[in-house]
Amino acid sequence: MSRHFFSSLTVSLIFIAAIFFSGCASNSAEPDQIPPSHEHNIELTDSRHILSQMTTEEKVAQLFIITPEQLVSGSIQGAHLESSPALKASAAKYPVAGFILFARNIKTPNQTRAFTKELSSLTPVPPILAIDEEGGRVARLANNENFFLPKFKNMEAVGNTSDTENARGAGQIIGSYLSAFGFTLDFAPVVDVNTNPENIVIGARSFGSDPKQVADMAGAFLSGLHSTGVKGCIKHFPGHGDTKGDTHADYVAVTKSWEELKTCEIIPFKQNLSSTDCVMIAHVTCTAIDTDYPASLSKTLITGKLRKELGYKGVILSDALDMGAIEKNYGSGEACVLAFEAGNDILLMPKDFYAGYDAVLKAVQSGRINEERLNESVLRILQLKGY
Repeated sequence: MSRHFFSSLTVSLIFIAAIFFSGCASNSAEPDQIPPSHEHNIELTDSRHILSQMTTEEKVAQLFIITPEQLVSGSIQGAHLESSPALKASAAKYPVAGFILFARNIKTPNQTRAFTKELSSLTPVPPILAIDEEGGRVARLANNENFFLPKFKNMEAVGNTSDTENARGAGQIIGSYLSAFGFTLDFAPVVDVNTNPENIVIGARSFGSDPKQVADMAGAFLSGLHSTGVKGCIKHFPGHGDTKGDTHADYVAVTKSWEELKTCEIIPFKQNLSSTDCVMIAHVTCTAIDTDYPASLSKTLITGKLRKELGYKGVILSDALDMGAIEKNYGSGEACVLAFEAGNDILLMPKDFYAGYDAVLKAVQSGRINEERLNESVLRILQLKGY
């Protein structure tokens, strides 16, 4: 079964190669070749030199990955499919770290390639172009009938083969077509261990219920992504596999202690910290660890556990801050400040981007967030971009 499964992946790789050599690949230039449209020209050399040229306002903007429509209106309403004068004007004021595209932003192959190319030239430091392309039901490109791309039933099916080469092949196939369409970061793989049969959020998105298998499969998937030049993100720390509720809607509790989490949920994270490009933090509330805040806003979990105890030095980002567990309880402005104070480097999609940006900028200007802490995160983000 495993050999047959991988053979089908090999055929798919040939299909992806055809995308590149038929002229469908993105024509995006390398970072130092893209002419910025922003009024403040930044010399793109190494990360520390770029940081030294940034204003405080530009540094704060670098903390955000948002949808294109948020850049124009602040909210997630509507769907941008191409660049516009309004988008360019907003990018000049808010040169964000990057953009995330959803199914609503993706219609056809030509439109998507053109849009990602346009987005890549909007800001002085070229933006991250991110997408959720896990394989299975969360696949913005492969599940679009206009793209005719290879599809995976789910990652559980890949895990069930017990062959990490299949996970590596999946990562290579997904990375190949993401690269062809101009994307630089995939919010995948899921490393949650699916131990709760009543879980309505993770389920078959996980490689399985065995933490060692999930860890090995995720590592192989990342290797496949990296072979195509696309970066990956393990999620959702400290684990969303043993839950019933959905943080998209509201509060969700995890009752395990840190020691209990380390025997299962933390294993795939710990094993892949040296190979992942970033870690996404869940909105689950770990009641035995921090009763005050969900993980995404918890300094105890992010700075104390992930940074200090586990020793992770790379980029940390929140799960989408427009989700009910956050927006219903904190609002966009305070949520962004709390998320940054907790240790996140990137603030993903607050419901009201303008409110989030203004709140973080005000916190820096008032001294609530010090410049050194801001510089640390911006430096990590620039390094994630390859500087």
